[in-house]
Amino acid sequence: MAESEATQESGDADADIPSERTQGAGTDTPTEAPQRAEANAPPEQEQPTGVSILFVGDLVGSIGRHTLLECLPILRERYAPTFVVVNGENVAGGLGITPKVAAELFRNDVDAITLGNHAYHRREIYTYLETEQRIVRPFNYLQSQPGRGLCVVEKDGVRLGVVNLSGNLFLKAGSSAFTAIETAMDRLEGTVDHILVDMHAEATSEKVALGWLLDGRVSAVVGTHTHVPTADARVLPKGTAYITDVGMTGPRGGVIGVKREQAVESLVTQMPVRFETSKEDPWLMGVLIRCSRALRADSIEQILMPRPPAPLAGAGAARARPS
Repeated sequence: MAESEATQESGDADADIPSERTQGAGTDTPTEAPQRAEANAPPEQEQPTGVSILFVGDLVGSIGRHTLLECLPILRERYAPTFVVVNGENVAGGLGITPKVAAELFRNDVDAITLGNHAYHRREIYTYLETEQRIVRPFNYLQSQPGRGLCVVEKDGVRLGVVNLSGNLFLKAGSSAFTAIETAMDRLEGTVDHILVDMHAEATSEKVALGWLLDGRVSAVVGTHTHVPTADARVLPKGTAYITDVGMTGPRGGVIGVKREQAVESLVTQMPVRFETSKEDPWLMGVLIRCSRALRADSIEQILMPRPPAPLAGAGAARARPS
């Protein structure tokens, strides 16, 4: 998320974490706005069964976290993804992530978490980044900074490499994403069936260029950070699924996650304003990538899904739900 428009929820960043997700009967199936891109990927080594990767864009605050947890059972039933990867750099109070929040995501069968420019906003995450293998910060940060930039997760005999990168324009990174990715690729060579790259960047040009650089070498390049989904989901000519920005999982009723009246006041007055995370109109934004050959994608489908309505409890009374 952009530094100038960072959000901050009041109170405990870990507040309202449900101990277990329950999906009540009678919950309506939400509508979606899918977009699908097909490709004639070059013939490569075929895998025994199809592999699918659900990637979910920047979770913003507790509202984004709860939206993910409520949408996931529906998406699992509908798509049966092999892997679920989420960007969680804004999930704790609108800025950063905490060990408690990350553990909650992993308990709900998220396979890997990527981060971005707010990776180090909360000091309590530093040690966790060193010990938990499934959460990654940008690979092109300094080696002296906590954490790692890639991980490998395995399911049903399929190994997925997840690489996180930071853009260099308008963001701070220890080295160029375009040289760092070559080191990451060398480390993963011959050890994985698929590679997903999360390019957390402000500049569209950097994301598009990285997609072309890695076309035919990785399964997917997905952009994050701007919180606005782009309409260019496609499979590139050599078989890499690509989208410039997946969007955010959080409140569309604000300004990229911030309460809209606060964002407008800041822009109109040009004065400092304390930003808080909006709660209005939460949506999940993600992509589903389908693959039948190693390091190649067959399709990428954009998923734009509103938070399911709260099921009714008792005699027509709405059940209390976390926000």
